[in-house]
Amino acid sequence: MTNPVNPADDHAGRIAALEEHLAHQNRTIEELSDQLTQQWKVVEQMRAKLDRLTDRFLALEESALEAPAITRPPHY
Repeated sequence: MTNPVNPADDHAGRIAALEEHLAHQNRTIEELSDQLTQQWKVVEQMRAKLDRLTDRFLALEESALEAPAITRPPHY
């Protein structure tokens, strides 16, 4: 003989499994959101550093002396 399954028990089990799955997804989404926030901070820091380095490079380039003219060495 087979064991009759109570439909109410079956639904309750399915609902519990769905709630567990939803809780896991919510936790995963929160973890991903936190990681994205941390990565965005790193990107912003790198962007600011790149901007500072670019400004510094341009300032050095502007203040650099012009390259001397290429002439033949005296022993030629």
